[in-house]
Amino acid sequence: MLIYKICDAALWSAAMEAGVFDGAEIDLADGYIHFSTAEQMRETAAKHFAGRENLTLIAVEADALGEALKWEPSRGGALFPHLYRPLQTAEAAWTEPLPMGENGHIFPEKAV
Repeated sequence: MLIYKICDAALWSAAMEAGVFDGAEIDLADGYIHFSTAEQMRETAAKHFAGRENLTLIAVEADALGEALKWEPSRGGALFPHLYRPLQTAEAAWTEPLPMGENGHIFPEKAV
């Protein structure tokens, strides 16, 4: 199962150079990297990234993250994937730009 991280494209670019993604500011403050499922990512984008451009969508295979991935209640009691360690950039299954459209962000078709 793929899980998704939305982040600033420049932040992901810097992580690619370093080979590791420690997280965005909110991740660092909370002590884990916030991810969303395919069903949650559009609401996450609308709630936390409304109107923001220059974003990247990062897809990661949940099973590959091991015991550091915890499923914890968040918005409305829904379980969200939280990663309690840095993400090695090589662990990304794929990344795609997340451009803005007239009605919000435009997600790639393969993000299901």
